Amino acid sequence: MSARVLVLGAGFGGLELSTILSERLGAAAEVTIIDKSDAFVLGFSKLDIMFGGATLDAVRLPYRNFVKPGVRFLRETIASIDPAARRVTTDVGIHDCDHLVVALGADYDLAATPGLESVNEFYSVAGAHALRDILPAFSKGRALVGVCGAPYKCPPAPSECALLLHDFLTKKGVRDQCEITMVLPLPSPVPPSPDTSKALIAAFGERNITFMPNRRIAEVDSGRCVAKLDDGEELPYDLFLGVPKHRAPAVVEASGTTEAGWVTVNPRTLETKHPNVYAIGDIANTGTPKAGVFAEAAAKAVASSLIRRIRGEGESHLYSGAGSCYIEFGGGRVGRVDVDFFSGPKPTGTYHEPNLALRTDKDAFGSVRRARWFGL
Repeated sequence: MSARVLVLGAGFGGLELSTILSERLGAAAEVTIIDKSDAFVLGFSKLDIMFGGATLDAVRLPYRNFVKPGVRFLRETIASIDPAARRVTTDVGIHDCDHLVVALGADYDLAATPGLESVNEFYSVAGAHALRDILPAFSKGRALVGVCGAPYKCPPAPSECALLLHDFLTKKGVRDQCEITMVLPLPSPVPPSPDTSKALIAAFGERNITFMPNRRIAEVDSGRCVAKLDDGEELPYDLFLGVPKHRAPAVVEASGTTEAGWVTVNPRTLETKHPNVYAIGDIANTGTPKAGVFAEAAAKAVASSLIRRIRGEGESHLYSGAGSCYIEFGGGRVGRVDVDFFSGPKPTGTYHEPNLALRTDKDAFGSVRRARWFGL
């Protein structure tokens, strides 16, 4: 009988894992991937949507185009997960498996920050799309980019938002009538890479963007147009761009696999405490950033382990904890930071200064994955 592999979530991790298993296992495995959405959107595309660089239709990648031999995609909503029995119940039926991989990502917990539901957030596709129509009306006043908690997906993204907002307002000819402030619950924009953080802070200074580290948005009063920080200070705003607190999906918390908010795993093998159950990507507490490139690397490690278990051949590879993130600095220039969390005694980051050539590299990053996963 073919081994049954069930993958929950069709993000970076789920798509790459299913693709590798299709390529390497063929008829030796029956792979099922479940997601409640009908399409995938690359994370960095949300800023393109928000600032008018791309339409939502242009960046949506429908799952109907994810066609791999031996892989079945099901659009269903997960109701419960029993990791001990490796059984998943959805709104359609029950799925049993021999190997279970949880790749459901992180949810946005707007309710965790009082008042946040009444203002703008730019981390969801819907939130970014809504801002596409809101931003053109902002031409004077105080813009506040506020992060409500850590960890959060794509650590450089709030910095990118502030820098791209500067460009957006400059092109409109209203930048001198606007203030931009960024509140971040981290000591620096990219803590593992002091050079990257220094470059971003310098870019803020050059553009007259106020940076407030080690603070988070604790409450938003939309009636008074005031955001309260965790130390009690209040910041008035005319435009609020929020990053909601992140949390594990409720169905994962109910499964009993989480500790301190996230699924506990062996950070190198991605194994949970339950046999033949793994967790990859944003949902897993590996100590690495919540970003697509890290989910993809984790998927490769789990794929090698599953291939060895199912076929009895090949070598299992440990999760490297390394990845590269592209960073928008504005003006069409893109920087990059290469981060390594496991090779040394502490995380390290290598900074590559922004230039137009890295714009081509970032575009290629997206096009390679569109082609590999969706055949586009």
